Amino acid sequence: MNVILFDDESRYTLFPLTLTRPTADIRIGILKISEKWEAYFEGNTGFKTESYLQKKYPYTIAEQNLFINGSLLPNEQLLAVINSLEDGDFLTKEGVLLAAKLSQANAALFNGEILKDAKTVDYTGELNKLTFPEDIFSKNHQQIETDFELLTKGRQSAKLSNTNTLIGDRIFIEEGVEAECSNFNTKNGPIYLGKNAQVWEGSNLRGGIALCHDSQVKMGTRVYGGTTIGPMSRVGGEINNAVIFGYSSKGHDGYLGNAVVGEWCNFGADSNNSNMKNNYAEVKIWDYTKERFRKTGLQFCGLIMGDHSKCGINTMFNTGTVVGVSANIFGAGFPRVFIPDFAWGGAHGFEHYALNKAIETAKLAYERKGRLFDDVEKDIFAYIYNYTEKLRRF
Repeated sequence: MNVILFDDESRYTLFPLTLTRPTADIRIGILKISEKWEAYFEGNTGFKTESYLQKKYPYTIAEQNLFINGSLLPNEQLLAVINSLEDGDFLTKEGVLLAAKLSQANAALFNGEILKDAKTVDYTGELNKLTFPEDIFSKNHQQIETDFELLTKGRQSAKLSNTNTLIGDRIFIEEGVEAECSNFNTKNGPIYLGKNAQVWEGSNLRGGIALCHDSQVKMGTRVYGGTTIGPMSRVGGEINNAVIFGYSSKGHDGYLGNAVVGEWCNFGADSNNSNMKNNYAEVKIWDYTKERFRKTGLQFCGLIMGDHSKCGINTMFNTGTVVGVSANIFGAGFPRVFIPDFAWGGAHGFEHYALNKAIETAKLAYERKGRLFDDVEKDIFAYIYNYTEKLRRF
């Protein structure tokens, strides 16, 4: 079956994280949403997304096609119902389109909505869906558990060096992992160490934790449950219930908690975020769709940071701060709690971060990780820069 993951309205409420990717390219747990579906269907997936992202995230149409809402986190019950769909069926729950099984002709007409005169099937089972950025860290522990079972079933873990201390036995170590003189506690959740990951001496990890391939935990780091460190990342200091998508660096002391950090981000030494207000009140965060602050229903909510953003040494992020794509924050004091995309500055004020300068920085970041920042990436940058210009009211 040809599986295509489509964006729904959640894409907009998940900004800034989905300005640079389809919803199904979000990492939560160990895997990206697309990788979870690929594991269940044992094949690749495509993405039906916004036109400016489509070249980077393509899809093809086959004789039979299964469209699945990219904000859905799969489970066995949902998978069984999707597999039972007949040609032309649209699966819905409370007005939300979940999936559709379409022929080649109807697939070409599909735009994320139910086709005229189509048959609808009501889904009555449990649904796990991403709607807001804070859903990612809130659901991350549960998704680490789910992905851990999915990835390790029937497989043999590599051995953990005897210089380490292991509490419990829910740890899985992929090929090439290096870990010495550290503590791993799996009593409250599993720990997954991806291929060629490194845990340097004196670190303390308390599951559930996912350390993805080729990432590093520096000496003396403390990592608490519900945390995912995406591929090719480096972390240090103290991290609690945070999701780092990948290719990012928080390599020094400082606290990151109840947070989501995109790709290609960098934290200066001793940068911190607050994750709870001093008066214990409900946290509000910026909502791109409403262009105002929205209640989260959470007492703990730290930092949401879009791709390619950076902060200088000793940066202090207030509770519930949202940072857009390719922002650069520096200087003393607390910056504002919404920092628009392509903003340059800090508590003293912000100005526009010139597009050509942002692209130059992104190209250098890609080169450091052996990646090419090509014309497709430049076009995405240019689109986001223009799309978010109205938010840069400096």
